[in-house]
Amino acid sequence: MSCLPPNDRSPWYLVQTKPNAFRIAERNLLRQRITVFCPVEKVTQRHGTRFREITRQLFTGYLFVRVDPANPQWRAINSTYGVSRLVTFAGTPGSVPSSLVMALQARCDQTGLVQPPESLKTGDRVRITAGPFANFVATVENIQPDQRVSILLDILGGNTRTEIQRNNVQPAL
Repeated sequence: MSCLPPNDRSPWYLVQTKPNAFRIAERNLLRQRITVFCPVEKVTQRHGTRFREITRQLFTGYLFVRVDPANPQWRAINSTYGVSRLVTFAGTPGSVPSSLVMALQARCDQTGLVQPPESLKTGDRVRITAGPFANFVATVENIQPDQRVSILLDILGGNTRTEIQRNNVQPAL
């Protein structure tokens, strides 16, 4: 996966992948020397009484690709295994603003995993992303220097204080 923008100024485009085939599409596009960016996030899913951490696409079913529209190479994207189609408007690929892709790349690590924003402060509403309280919304009470966050959870009508790793919370929308 390429998370760093190449030296060229080619625009970014959006590719729709086939269901559950984004890794296949990504691998085959990279084999064609096409720059691919697919931001992912780690989430906790509950299966019965067990919790499982999985990695999923930030934009389910879509990848960003960087190609030169003057080069006929972009037409081969539609026939790439794992790709459903290149998003086009009137037969021409619709470009994605480079500022959007660059902002996403700035928030991801080398593997494309989106990192939490650093601007978290007391009183912010956050969503827990891992553990038994995954998807609960809480209020930040205190941020400690060792990357732990004290939060208040509203459970059964009362506030319960707990601490959680900083990378396991993200701002609630």
